[in-house]
Amino acid sequence: MAASSANSDTLTGVLERIIFFNEENHYTIAEFRPDDSDARVSIVGPLPGVQCGETLHLRGTWGKHAQHGDQFKIDSFRSELPSSVYGIRKYLGSGLVEGIGKVYANKIVDVFGTDTFRVLSEESGKLRDVPGIGKKRASAIKKAWDDQRAFRELYIFLQTYGVTTGQCVKLVNQYGSEAKRILTTEPYRVAREIDGIGFKTADRIAINLGYANDAPPRLDAGLLYAMETLQEEGHTAIREVDLIDYAAPLLETEAKFVEARINALVESRALVRHAPAGVENPLPGSALVQLPVNDRAEQKIAATIARLTKVGSGLPPIKADAAVQWAEQKAGFEFAEQQRAGLKNALLSKVSILTGGPGTGKTTILRALVEILKAKKVRVHLAAPTGRAAQRLAETTGGFASTIHRLLKYDASKGGFVANEHQPLATDFLIMDEASMLDTRLAAAVLQAVPSRAHLLLVGDIDQLPSVGAGNVLKDLIASQQIPVTRLNVIYRQKGQSQIVVTAHAINAGEPVLPPSVNEVSAAQAWSDLTFIVAESAEDTVRKVIQLCTEFIPRHYKWFHPINDVQVLAPMHKGVAGVGNLNVQLQSALNPHAKGLRGPHGEYRPGDKVIQLRNNYDKVLFNGDIGVIASVDTEAGTLTANFDGDTHAFDRGEFGNLAPAYAISIHKSQGSEYPVVIVPLLKAHFMMLQRNLLYTAITRGKKKVFIVGEPAAYAMAVRASDAKTRTTHLREKLAAQA
Repeated sequence: MAASSANSDTLTGVLERIIFFNEENHYTIAEFRPDDSDARVSIVGPLPGVQCGETLHLRGTWGKHAQHGDQFKIDSFRSELPSSVYGIRKYLGSGLVEGIGKVYANKIVDVFGTDTFRVLSEESGKLRDVPGIGKKRASAIKKAWDDQRAFRELYIFLQTYGVTTGQCVKLVNQYGSEAKRILTTEPYRVAREIDGIGFKTADRIAINLGYANDAPPRLDAGLLYAMETLQEEGHTAIREVDLIDYAAPLLETEAKFVEARINALVESRALVRHAPAGVENPLPGSALVQLPVNDRAEQKIAATIARLTKVGSGLPPIKADAAVQWAEQKAGFEFAEQQRAGLKNALLSKVSILTGGPGTGKTTILRALVEILKAKKVRVHLAAPTGRAAQRLAETTGGFASTIHRLLKYDASKGGFVANEHQPLATDFLIMDEASMLDTRLAAAVLQAVPSRAHLLLVGDIDQLPSVGAGNVLKDLIASQQIPVTRLNVIYRQKGQSQIVVTAHAINAGEPVLPPSVNEVSAAQAWSDLTFIVAESAEDTVRKVIQLCTEFIPRHYKWFHPINDVQVLAPMHKGVAGVGNLNVQLQSALNPHAKGLRGPHGEYRPGDKVIQLRNNYDKVLFNGDIGVIASVDTEAGTLTANFDGDTHAFDRGEFGNLAPAYAISIHKSQGSEYPVVIVPLLKAHFMMLQRNLLYTAITRGKKKVFIVGEPAAYAMAVRASDAKTRTTHLREKLAAQA
């Protein structure tokens, strides 16, 4: 039935019946009749532009579905129009060509037989020889046939240039019949306009089309791609000389050509250039260049800070010292001096910052501040970047908190937030928690929505990982020295007895002293809130992580749900102890029997924990939200998942937005807390081992933290304090506005 190759099989035969077809990504489930067999087989995968009756040459792999048995999973395909009368009847009768159903398909084939396709293409006037087809119907059939033929030819053309099936779908959905022309005349345009088709794909197509290595369109597209790549690494700006050094080898061209195109992009305003501030004779290449979107976002942040600090307070008269004393009496204990200072800064300063690690009293200050403001009838809003952080903020302060996206009311139809500088929030005081997570664009959006007479308090831990998006907003604001900052550095939580808190501060201080450690999971002390379990290898690490989840935690902490309350946080995605493999192993161990659906990131089963990977404003789900799959419909190819009490439906086209979340990256955990955290830590993770990464992972644990791995890896992480510096232009903009 199939000819095996080293990594895949091939099948050739006729497409008999399409069982399921997704319009968005062309994912298809179909019945297929191989040439060398009378038995029909099930095939699954993307099949754009094909119809029943076509001869398909498939390449892929055989797999077994729990419910439907053997299936051939398509990696790539090539199609041919059918040549037999049987195939032509099936092809035309499939509804492919408007105006031709099964009845007329049979009539046309009865007249023209195997010559049918040639007649449709070259002598369509003969269609009027078919009983029941007049001039009008013949013209409609001819037009529909030509449109479908053009559609097929486009797919063949695109795949000739190495464009994947999924990318073909995106190109056709975006440009329709213009896709071929745009690809041949403006190949780099698709990299700018279509998500999932980057510079490298467009460049491969352009080179195949004969574009010169140093052609201006290629260098321009490559420079913008370089800027976007650097943006993904956290930079909102880059020195011009560094951009040249980065882009020239990437584009395999000379620096002088790259420099010339930077000047051209600045002139066309595709890039923004900033000369070094306060330098009379700057060195060549020392100017900073930015993408306009990042330049505008930083301008908005700086302008908002200036506006807020220059306009008087809209709060009712508050005697700060008396208010602090009142809050102390209400709390039943005296605040420390740092805590009093933080409260006073928030009440007296239009914009202020509160920063500190775990156990240093941030929650005490926020609870007291909210109580003072409520007593004064002040309209106070609390917000955080993630749903979990907002929920925690509400629980600890007693106020109502929301995510930034809900606070600003994202309008999908307009592609932006309802609340902005022209329609500011109806608030007197905005408290923004987890401010270290704010990237430049999100910070710009939330700050400009603050009314001029309102107060703004930014709360965060600057020792955590920086934002996933570009920028270093909280650190830049602190470094500007234009905003009152309260730094909390004294541990109060549990009178300093929490091993999580003590260890986190030791990590921050660069003290590589290993926490209490054991060699076997069974030897761990159940009462301890932090334990290091030594592992000999990546495989041993995975085995012990699974043992913790399936045996130790259920036995000793019956009140913790082994899936919902336990979160594995890994430094890397790849490798034996990476996010990908850990999810496969943990799913098998914790949820082995449920029947699910295959997707881009694995199998989705009822009861699985999943993470949303992209913002979906229609569903009001955001990158990093975690939910649990409630049900799976294997026939319809859909699933439902529960996120914080809200149930959402997903079809196959949306499965790429969900990934298993038994294990997630430490970066994805920012802003969240979990009852139990397990951190695999190996020397093989050396590329990611940084002090702020380990610190962030440790501080995500609310009740229990287990580190599983190699003591040497722990020491490597604690000593690695030289995290990559992010280049921004925000400080200079803040100084210019002062």
